[in-house]
Amino acid sequence: MIINGVENSHYSLVIAAAQAAGPCPAGEEAAWGRRVHGLTVELHLIAQQARQDIERLESARTFIAFLEKVQIEESSRRGLLTLRLPDGESESIRTEQKETERGRMLIERARSLEGRWVLIYRYNERKAGPRNQSVRMLAHLMDLGVDGAVPSTTAKKMVLQEAAGDVARAQQAWLAAGLPEAGPVSVEQLEQARTAAREAAG
Repeated sequence: MIINGVENSHYSLVIAAAQAAGPCPAGEEAAWGRRVHGLTVELHLIAQQARQDIERLESARTFIAFLEKVQIEESSRRGLLTLRLPDGESESIRTEQKETERGRMLIERARSLEGRWVLIYRYNERKAGPRNQSVRMLAHLMDLGVDGAVPSTTAKKMVLQEAAGDVARAQQAWLAAGLPEAGPVSVEQLEQARTAAREAAG
């Protein structure tokens, strides 16, 4: 079944590549075939990268912060984001190197969101060397606006995360903080619910 699934996936890529290449001109079948082959490989690589990015996001930890500034760290050539947490504490997080496509895209997006509240998706990247150290890395960031209005679906996922996946505990924390069933919530309201879920989990 797995083999059939892989074959079907590859077949779908070939179809997509053929559609992107357009109709085959008469007498140019060989050149058209090479074009379709090249597009199929490119689409396969894009799909692989997308799958890796999605897996990274699904395993990432999330938190809300005010994005104060974005710089380029000279030693590593990574983007360095300075964040202010809801409790007033300052924190920093890094992107991939600016020379990489992903690093450049994240840096550009972060710069466009300076002075706004953002939802940070964070993962840890291990540093080279004998010590078991890691760097806090940016996987993605979502704009929450100047006032920090958090969509209810996103807020509920974050409270559930703090409740260690316990749905009943997360719902109890949500109600205890007086959050509405639907509609956006403020950063302050969300932090109250997250704190309640964290304390209940402890």
